[in-house]
Amino acid sequence: MDPSSNPGSDPSRDADSDPKGASVSPLEQALHAARALVLADLVAGEVAEADVVSLVENAVVERRWWVEQWPEGAEYVAGLVAQDVQDALLERYGRWPLCPVCGSGDPHALDVEPALGTDPHWVCHKAGVKVAAVGSLGSAAGGTTSS
Repeated sequence: MDPSSNPGSDPSRDADSDPKGASVSPLEQALHAARALVLADLVAGEVAEADVVSLVENAVVERRWWVEQWPEGAEYVAGLVAQDVQDALLERYGRWPLCPVCGSGDPHALDVEPALGTDPHWVCHKAGVKVAAVGSLGSAAGGTTSS
């Protein structure tokens, strides 16, 4: 059989066009990474119940449309999904994630910074510290002064 008659055996063929999904587009990679990072933070906070995971999935679906419209925004997706999930949790359950740095006063949530940028972090504005990168709340013990 001539290899050129079997498109699946042609190594020069574009991997992105493979119907079996052998290659994942940069858009999908960004969305999968955002999902994984936010889920890691939810697990760290012990709030990754099925209905909360559904909020993550909803945020990823919404951001998929957004990134399809503005592909250059793919690098911002992790912070945006984290903010979307935080907003959805606030509406349904209350503040999340609670600040692990401030030991006194009213409990308060961390914020994602930058609001639209790369390398998103959870930040406590009250103490003025970066607590953890999005996806790394499980390892957050203190925080570092933000600049």
